[in-house]
Amino acid sequence: MRRMEFKMERVGVCKVGDRITVTEGLLPSGYYYYTIDPSLAMSPNIAAGERLKVNAGEVVDVKENSRGFYVTVEFDE
Repeated sequence: MRRMEFKMERVGVCKVGDRITVTEGLLPSGYYYYTIDPSLAMSPNIAAGERLKVNAGEVVDVKENSRGFYVTVEFDE
């Protein structure tokens, strides 16, 4: 199991237990990022050696702090 945190701009678009898919993007710097489809939340930049091996997971936590809303997704890797 692998957990990854995503930044979500709007409250309520993901909830615990949701099955999600992600789309992988590549930055010019060679880092990757992931977006929960359809553009619900975005991951931090990920090094090439740490790329996801699967594109689907389950939301296990949603929280709010002073910087915004965050979604934690668990992937079966």
